[in-house]
Amino acid sequence: MTTTAAEPLSAPRRALSRMGQALQGRDFRIWFYSQLTSASGTLAQGVALSWLVFELTHDAVWLTVLTACTWGPTLVLGPWAGALVDRSDRRRLLLLTQGLMMAIGLVLALVTALGGIHLWVLLVLATCTGLIATVDSPARQVFVVDLVGAGAVASAVGLWEVALNASRVIGPSIAGALLAFNGPAFCFAFNGLAYTAPMLALIKLRPRGDAEPRKAARGPRASAREGLAYARRSPIIRGLLPMSAASGLIFAMNLTLPPLVSRSLQMDGGGYGLLMAAFGIGGLPGALLAASAPEPTPRRVRTLALATSAAVLTTALSPDAFVAVAGMTAVGLTSIWFIATANTLAQLRSAPEMRGRVMSLWGSAMTGTLPFTGLAVTAVAQHVGARIGFSLSGAALLLATLAAWRALRPADRSGPDPEPVQD
Repeated sequence: MTTTAAEPLSAPRRALSRMGQALQGRDFRIWFYSQLTSASGTLAQGVALSWLVFELTHDAVWLTVLTACTWGPTLVLGPWAGALVDRSDRRRLLLLTQGLMMAIGLVLALVTALGGIHLWVLLVLATCTGLIATVDSPARQVFVVDLVGAGAVASAVGLWEVALNASRVIGPSIAGALLAFNGPAFCFAFNGLAYTAPMLALIKLRPRGDAEPRKAARGPRASAREGLAYARRSPIIRGLLPMSAASGLIFAMNLTLPPLVSRSLQMDGGGYGLLMAAFGIGGLPGALLAASAPEPTPRRVRTLALATSAAVLTTALSPDAFVAVAGMTAVGLTSIWFIATANTLAQLRSAPEMRGRVMSLWGSAMTGTLPFTGLAVTAVAQHVGARIGFSLSGAALLLATLAAWRALRPADRSGPDPEPVQD
C-alpha cells in the first residue's frame, strides 16, 4: 500500500527526512563532500606537525607551545574576525582563506622535502595557520546558513559533524601511512592538495544568503565590541559560551588521554589508538542523531551536556580497558551530539547580522582557550593524577551547565533572542 501525501510520516522516516534536509540542496552537497576532503587533510597535517616538533625537540612541552601557536590567535582576534565575517561576502572570503591554507600546506611540504625544516619555521607556519583559521572557521559555519537557509541548519551542522568524525579516522590513518612509508612532507602535500576540492566548490557555488553582506557603518573595532556586547546581553549565548570552552577540552584528547591510558589503565600505544577509535565510532551516530533531530531546544542542550559530563567522568573512573572503551564510545556519542546541537542553537538564536561574531566567539571559547586550559589539565594529570586530569573536562562542562541552567530553561521557541531594551 502506498503512502499518500496526506498520511503522516512515521518517526523514523521523519528523522531520516530531517537528516537529509540539507543534502537535498545541490550546493550543500558539493560543499559537504569537499569539506570531508579538506578536514581529512587538516588532521593529517596536524599529526605530522606534532610528530616533527617532538622529533626536533624530544620535549613534550613544545607540543603545548605548538598548540598555543595554532589556537592562540583565535582567542586574541576572534571578535575582530567575526566582525569581518559579518561584513564580508562569505564565498569570496573563504576563497581567500582556503587558498592560503592550501599555500601553507604546500610550503610546509616543500621546506620539509628540501631538508630545511627548523623548529621556528614550524611554529611560524603554525601561527599563520591559526591566524587564517580565526577567520576561516566562523566563515565556514555561517556559510552553511547561506547555503541551506535557517530551516536546515540543524541538518547541516549535524552532517558537518559526520564529515568531521569520518575525517578523524581518515586523516590520521593517511598520516600514519605516509609518515611510515614516505615521510612528513607527503602529509603536508596531501593537506595542501586536499584544498583543491573546496576551492573548486567555492568557484562554482552561488549561495543565496551572502549575495548582499551587511555593511556595518562602524569600524572593525566598534563592530567587534558590538559582538561582545550582543553575546553578553543574550542569556542563551552567554550561557553557551562557557559550555563551549569546557567541551574544547573533551575534543583535545591528545592532551589528557595518553596519561590515562599509560598510567591508570596500563595500556600501550595500541590501547591509545583503540580508545581514540572508540571515540570516533561513537561520534558518528551522535552526529547522525543531531542531524536527524528537530530544531534544537535549550532543554535538549542541557540534557546532552549532562550526559556528556557523566560519560567523561565514567571513563575517568574506568577500572579496566573494557569499561574504558565503552566509556569512550559513550563520550563520542554524547559529546558530538551535544556540540552539534549547541552550535545549531547558538546560530539560530543569534540575529542574522551577528552570526559571524557569535560563531567567532564560539571558536574562541572552544579552541582559543586551549593553550591555558590544556596546560592546566596536563599539569594536573602529570602532578596530581591521570584520572583526575582526564575528569576535569567533564567536571568543567557540568559546572558550566549548572551555571547556565536558568538561561537554558525549557521556554523553547525559535528565532533569535530579542535585543534588550537599552537604558
